[in-house]
Amino acid sequence: MSETTAAKRPPQPDFSAVTAEELIAYRAAENGWRASSAARALLGEPDPSAAIEWKAVALPGRVLPVRVYRPLSTGGDEAAARSDLPLVIHVHGGGFVGTAVQCDWTNSRLAARLPALVVSVEHRLLAPGTALSAAADDGWDMLRHVLRHAAQWGIDPSRTVVFGESCGALISALTAIRAQAAGLELTAQVLVNPVVDVTGTMFDHPSITEYGYSPTRALPLLRLFQQLAVPPGYDAGAVSPLYADDLSGLAPALVVVPTQDAVADHGRRYAERLRKAGTSVRLSEYPEAQHAFLTLPGVEPQAEAAQAEILTFLRAALSK
Repeated sequence: MSETTAAKRPPQPDFSAVTAEELIAYRAAENGWRASSAARALLGEPDPSAAIEWKAVALPGRVLPVRVYRPLSTGGDEAAARSDLPLVIHVHGGGFVGTAVQCDWTNSRLAARLPALVVSVEHRLLAPGTALSAAADDGWDMLRHVLRHAAQWGIDPSRTVVFGESCGALISALTAIRAQAAGLELTAQVLVNPVVDVTGTMFDHPSITEYGYSPTRALPLLRLFQQLAVPPGYDAGAVSPLYADDLSGLAPALVVVPTQDAVADHGRRYAERLRKAGTSVRLSEYPEAQHAFLTLPGVEPQAEAAQAEILTFLRAALSK
């Protein structure tokens, strides 16, 4: 849960043939790099107007780390005394690799500029024996925990947003669906380069064919992701928002799609399904942007524009 000084990024393994031991070693090294000062050139510097800290939250059967972002007052002190901040539950991308630290740039900006309390979930990563359903439960249980203890966290539970990227967007979409079924009203959902289908049709999209091996070798990674997410005996449809039975009445959605992305059509199709179900949705495409572009402001010029659009969307949603 702490930042490191790792300066060298590990090489990616061959995801089509990686062993469980190699995967665990790779993700430890990769996450160590992402949490290092060396990674800031790609991942961006946090907004100095936000305080950032790790917290360990006791949930049923486990203790879950979360990375918490709070706006600072003009005097430089944490705005901890406030009890009316909107809540943003964020879930980072990566699936079998990733850490909340990689999203410091965007989450600190959200905290400082909305302003809001942002809680980024360091969910259980996919691995042999840890399916996607575990990570989905982490997102959902963390949302319910913070809302149950709203006064302690200093938030206004009537203004709650879920926000995620890639696998984190999948988890956030599932959380929005579960919230609707439970009668919990969310204010908005933001889904950036979402993966929304881990069934047998996951790869049956034109964008997979077009961008499966360029600009990055996405397809072997996605195949491993699917293999870990829904091992034999698991219901892939239950963790595929694209095939949810009912998408009506969900929180208004902003779906952000980089066009040079193997899963670009996942986002497009999900936005279409939301629209047909009567859920308010805005589909926003970023031409020539690549997967995970929002977390890479140091190399992706459109990250700034996407961040600004998310802020504008959430300000409007939270002001209603």
